[in-house]
Amino acid sequence: MKTFMPKWFLCIVAAVMMVFIMPLASSAGTPYEGYIWNTEGRDVHSINGYVYEGSIDGAFLESGLFNNPEDIFIAKDDSIYVTDTGNNRIVHLDGDHEVIKVIGDADGPGKLNGPKGVYVIEDGTVYVADTKGQRVALFDADGSFIKDLPAPDSPLLGKKFTYSPSKLVVDKRGYLYVVSEGNTKGLMQIDGKGEFKGFFGANKVGFSWKRLITRLIATEEQKAKLASVQPLAFSNLDQDEDGFIYTTTLGTDENQIKRLSPVGVDTLNHETKKYGDLLSYGSNIEITAFVDVSANEDGLITALNLQTSRVYQYDKLGNLLFVFGGNGEQDGVFITPSSLAQNSNGVIYVVDKGRNRIDLFRTTPFADLVHKASKLYVDGQYEEAKEIWEQVIHLNGNFDIAYHAIGKALFKAEQYGEAMAYFKKANSRADYSTAFREYRVEFVRNHFPWFFGGVIVLFLMLRYGIPYVRKVIIRKRKTRHEHVISDEKGEAL
Repeated sequence: MKTFMPKWFLCIVAAVMMVFIMPLASSAGTPYEGYIWNTEGRDVHSINGYVYEGSIDGAFLESGLFNNPEDIFIAKDDSIYVTDTGNNRIVHLDGDHEVIKVIGDADGPGKLNGPKGVYVIEDGTVYVADTKGQRVALFDADGSFIKDLPAPDSPLLGKKFTYSPSKLVVDKRGYLYVVSEGNTKGLMQIDGKGEFKGFFGANKVGFSWKRLITRLIATEEQKAKLASVQPLAFSNLDQDEDGFIYTTTLGTDENQIKRLSPVGVDTLNHETKKYGDLLSYGSNIEITAFVDVSANEDGLITALNLQTSRVYQYDKLGNLLFVFGGNGEQDGVFITPSSLAQNSNGVIYVVDKGRNRIDLFRTTPFADLVHKASKLYVDGQYEEAKEIWEQVIHLNGNFDIAYHAIGKALFKAEQYGEAMAYFKKANSRADYSTAFREYRVEFVRNHFPWFFGGVIVLFLMLRYGIPYVRKVIIRKRKTRHEHVISDEKGEAL
């Protein structure tokens, strides 16, 4: 005997199921669509490389809620230092996000005043950019105040210079590289004693035809009134294990990210390059505003753009790999992002001071695959990376860098014809031309007997064949002419 359920009961069951199923479905997705810029300058769909994993806001920590956090630093042991600017402190968390200690005294010389940056060296010494205090404060590994480095005194700085340290790194010599807000002369280089040693890696003022013409036609009085053009200021910096310093610059759409060598030379941009989104969509997105950058041990460069509230990740050569984030109030997007860092497991921490919290993003299997292939690729191990890149293309046919990498592997294996096909898909004209040149040489070498035989035949034809044919033609013409004369004489008789 069949039992029939009333319709009202089935409706209730369906509603309850929707309540439980919908949150699961929404949490499985992301509030942003993955995309990448291809070599033709178009944004195309791509599989997401990072997904939201969770947040830290301090609500369940003994240190309490964060208040306007500005910066984050992750040490080699994966412990986390958060610059909790609104609370005038540095919160030190372990890898499980539990409080280890709080740095910043309630009173005295160890009291912080609006800190915006933090950096920790190997022995645990904590350097804090105490912005409103106009100094760098040093604390030991236990969080006890050691000393401070106040505003340096140097004639190189000028009388009107205002010291406002916001971000910093420390190299192996103990030298500090400091971003001072409003300073356009470059990073400030300060030794361990607090003495100013000079400016480092200043941005250059680009050439402008408009500025040149204005200078040529303006009177001396007008020239005096024209504001002098200053280089753009750095907004943030990071340092890799080799001592290279990565910087971000505001107010420009070109070379916004740099990798400065120990002598201050940009080794990332050998030509003008644009980072972030390549096109502007209306008046809201005109000039990109990168506010932080992080470089990991594999050379991956991850940068945070305040204008778009997105995170952009590049390989060591500056090729775009992933984009994630965006503006909004959902988990996975940001309101006012200010800083980022990455731990040893590849988890990216993004500080969203607009929501007083830190968001965590883990890699997807697709990102793990791309990262593995990318490391081999930038190290020049093209053949080893080829099989992995083929898997990447199988999952995402829009990944132009994969086509280029496979082309490199085929070129190295002297399979020039196949390499040309992949370089064409990657829109790499220079590499295509190189492969075509080698393909042409190889083709001639492989068919040399035919080419050599053809040359001999051509030579014999030119040397003997053509003269012989010419003689035959002349002889026939002469014989024909004689026959004509003979015929004419016969008719005359």
